[in-house]
Amino acid sequence: MAVRHQLIRRPPRSVWAVLADPSLYGEWVVGPSESAPLDDTWPRVGSRLRYTVRVGPWSTEGVTTVRHQESGRELELEAAFKALGTARIFLQLRPWGEETLVICDEHPLRGLGGALHNPVSEAALQLRHRGMLARLAKVVEQQPDEVLRA
Repeated sequence: MAVRHQLIRRPPRSVWAVLADPSLYGEWVVGPSESAPLDDTWPRVGSRLRYTVRVGPWSTEGVTTVRHQESGRELELEAAFKALGTARIFLQLRPWGEETLVICDEHPLRGLGGALHNPVSEAALQLRHRGMLARLAKVVEQQPDEVLRA
């Protein structure tokens, strides 16, 4: 189970505003080259995003579903990637003074990814999280304050 954290120099409401905006998903999540909401209710439980992952000439699609959320505090997703199965991604936002400590916990849930999970794939998840959380911090910190208060 890969757990990583990132301190973001904005309050939790600002971080949540980015997590709750499906149009920003591709800007902070490492992997997808494109994403689009399948429902108008993101991030309500059961809402989904479709995404495309491209590696050279190869591409495939996946779907991410919200499994749990507490507005402004927690977002738990299940990412389904056809050939590899699914993964659980849990993002928790903790107030840290005027900033936010984001904790990301991810692990394979179903399918081939879970069956093949090992220390090497765990290390790869840690690298992915390092990039993803740094990207999330950058997106949040670059948003104008008035956008994040809406």
